[in-house]
Amino acid sequence: MSDFPTKARVVIIGGGVIGASGLYHLAKKGWSDCVLLEKNELTAGSTWHAAGNVPTFSTSWSIMNMQRYSTELYARLGDEVDYPMNYHQTGSIRLAHSKERMQEFERACSMGRYQGIEMEIWTPEQAKEHYPFLETHDLEGVLWDPSDGDIDPAQVTQALAKGARDMGAKIIRFCPATGVTQKADKTWIVHTEKGDIECDYVVNAAGYYAQRVGEFFKPYGGRTVPMMVMSHQYLLTEQIDEVEAHVKQTGKKLPLIRDVDVSYYLRQEKNGYNLGPYEPNCRGHWMTDDDQMPEDFSFQLWQDDLDRIEDIVTDAMERVPLMATSGVSSVINGPIPYAPDGLPLLGPMPGVDNAFEACVFTFGIAQGGGAGKVLAEWIVDGQTEWDMWSVDPRRYTDYTDQDYCDQKGMEVYGNEYAMHFPHHEWPAARDKKVSQVHGHLRQLGGQMGAYNGWERANWFAKDGDDISEAATHTWGRSGPWQQRIKEECEAVRDGVGVLDLPGFSRFNLEGEGAAEFLRCLVTGGLPKVGRMNLVYFSDDRGRILTEMSCLRHGEDHFTMITAGSAQWHDFDVLKKALPTGLTLSDRTTEFATMIVTGPKSRDLFADISDADLSLGWLTHQTATVAGQPALLARVSYAGELGWEVHCDNADQAAIYDALLTGGAKPFGMYALNALRIEKGYRSWKGDLSTDYTLLEGGLGRFVKLDKPQEFPGKAAIRTELQQGPKKVFVTLIVEAGEADAPYMSCIWKDGEIVGETTSGDYGYRIDASIALGMLRRDLALPGTEVEVEIYGEKCRAIVQEDQPLWDPTNARLRA
Repeated sequence: MSDFPTKARVVIIGGGVIGASGLYHLAKKGWSDCVLLEKNELTAGSTWHAAGNVPTFSTSWSIMNMQRYSTELYARLGDEVDYPMNYHQTGSIRLAHSKERMQEFERACSMGRYQGIEMEIWTPEQAKEHYPFLETHDLEGVLWDPSDGDIDPAQVTQALAKGARDMGAKIIRFCPATGVTQKADKTWIVHTEKGDIECDYVVNAAGYYAQRVGEFFKPYGGRTVPMMVMSHQYLLTEQIDEVEAHVKQTGKKLPLIRDVDVSYYLRQEKNGYNLGPYEPNCRGHWMTDDDQMPEDFSFQLWQDDLDRIEDIVTDAMERVPLMATSGVSSVINGPIPYAPDGLPLLGPMPGVDNAFEACVFTFGIAQGGGAGKVLAEWIVDGQTEWDMWSVDPRRYTDYTDQDYCDQKGMEVYGNEYAMHFPHHEWPAARDKKVSQVHGHLRQLGGQMGAYNGWERANWFAKDGDDISEAATHTWGRSGPWQQRIKEECEAVRDGVGVLDLPGFSRFNLEGEGAAEFLRCLVTGGLPKVGRMNLVYFSDDRGRILTEMSCLRHGEDHFTMITAGSAQWHDFDVLKKALPTGLTLSDRTTEFATMIVTGPKSRDLFADISDADLSLGWLTHQTATVAGQPALLARVSYAGELGWEVHCDNADQAAIYDALLTGGAKPFGMYALNALRIEKGYRSWKGDLSTDYTLLEGGLGRFVKLDKPQEFPGKAAIRTELQQGPKKVFVTLIVEAGEADAPYMSCIWKDGEIVGETTSGDYGYRIDASIALGMLRRDLALPGTEVEVEIYGEKCRAIVQEDQPLWDPTNARLRA
């Protein structure tokens, strides 16, 4: 081919809506010398058989942002690229059968308002006015989303492709990628049947083929892409005269219906219906030796399997009896990829330089526009407008074997519309990573939660406590756990508690120049040898990239400790900037960690350890504990006198047993969260995210603008310091009702949204509901009265002094 490109800035592998959107948005940012490769025709994968629904609804702030952007883009795209588009923003009626579902709707509605989406809560009677064929007698209420609708998947993909081509990008169809080679300078050669293309970056946008394409990158640090493939069916009815008459009378299509408690959507398709169920009795494909993924499944479907969805179809006919008057004209049964949490993989490819993923989109049409924007920002700018940790591929680490992916994919699909309650843990694919004392924790009543694949105790139940899954189906704080959390917090307050904390991310950094390397990377200073402190990493905009604990063993020898879920993300932060001559190793799985904290912790260690217990706060030392070697760090996320105990895995059981024998009470992650919020300690990717600058986050004391080293974001922080941040981090005491403020609850003042919460919980030491959040600067004054919206209820809240609510002088911590 004479016009075959041999060089490009970016090569995108995969020609569905995601790949086309990525190419379009790269070109919009000025990178027109990019190439998209498609093994067949554009849209040949999941895109061609997609239903094409485009909702904005989500209880994830970042996903809602991405979907909202899609609706805004699709509304203007046809005119923007001069391509005909069938996009119907009919609005949707989302049905609630319970109080708990209405609370979820209220939360999403509040988030939507903040983003400019005019969602509304309606009564069943209001819904009937807008949808006369709807049965509403058993409904609690509905959510109206005016932005919802549907679009032709092929048209939107072709429109994005045309727009990209018009700006100079190239699309090569019927040209499968056959492999990749990374050169010494970390650029790439992408191999195809038509020739090789040299490029700076590669994107895996291969949809349900993404795992196969991901194998190309294993020699360069890649891993098996965590995904599986589900069989998703939807059926189309024959035409219905009453629907046609309604359209003629009103001049518009019927709104889309989502009965999320039964688990289906129902929308008008021409003058009939499209019914799409997400059935619990679901089926995965290409999961067994006798059901292997074919080399090419382009434009293919499976046989229908209506027995699986019979109950849901029957329910839909009762909800809209008009549907029962028509027969089924066709059934679409095609493959849809699923990641273990149902969210896509969008961002840097873990372990591989200059490679990205934009794949495993379960709702690719709805998220496609936003996904292209996010991908282009990540590649061109190295950072995204919105914090996108929810879809970052690095959120998964080495526990995602195929069994895990298969089990979780089936679970997510069968519970696609399920509510994600704060005290509920999904049961599938558990115990992938356990500590040396896991069995002991269970015997003690530990109710476990999964954290980056590691099992940790959330709370400890006693005989007679209701530990059923059903008991967790509430947004409220009350439940069998509430009294136990209170007791655990009081034990830490009055005595000594122990928390097993497996999976604490831990990196070893050493080599001549390691200290100077860190000084050029972190915003503040480094600890002296034998001491430790918090260090913060900023992006170029001065936003909070991450936080790590820095333990200094020697002039150029450090241990960097960070959140369990941050393991691959934070290792990447250090590795990307690492100069030649330094060594960086991930030692997360080699060590166990326990938090031992409370006013009697020193007495306990005096009995079982030879440590120097006179060393002050933020020091560390090697010592013997219960006859085993350990590192003791004088720090406590619970805000009491205490130590972190770090030891070899093999030595943990002996130490843990000695701690219990010495009087330590086990406590769990729920208690730890309640304890930390009373101290105003931030949580990673809740209070600490790239949605906020360090100055907005109240972290100015961790910034040293006068140090000689340049660090990412220094200029931006200096400029912001001169102008003043627009938002300010605050602590609120909330007169909350049954529930505490979840992430991204709106803060109101005089009928106006003036901020948002970043986390909330009940503080049992101060006996009050607490929220941390961001508030408009002029209101961030102690004593200011605002309202925090919690699941639809506006609760009075008071801005507190800029200090911890518990032990504000840190006297207990430093004791």
